[in-house]
Amino acid sequence: MAAGTTQGQLALREVMDIRQASDYLGISGDTLYRYASEGFVPAFKLGNRWRFRKSLLDNWMDAKSGVTTTGPVVVAGKKKPVGSAR
Repeated sequence: MAAGTTQGQLALREVMDIRQASDYLGISGDTLYRYASEGFVPAFKLGNRWRFRKSLLDNWMDAKSGVTTTGPVVVAGKKKPVGSAR
């Protein structure tokens, strides 16, 4: 691991390898490899290795789960009350 990076930062990379993407999706690397080979998940090959763009995986998961948002969800006029933590 590079100096100054944490495991959480690695999981948020835009382009992930099969291990990072399988961790992100919560499935095994073997399953993800099969899905990529079959064209079930959005993926591309860089050389002979599968790569996955986080944004495309997020869009794919949204489509598979029926989510239809087109952008960030903004809740206007809702603020948490400010109080002391006692």
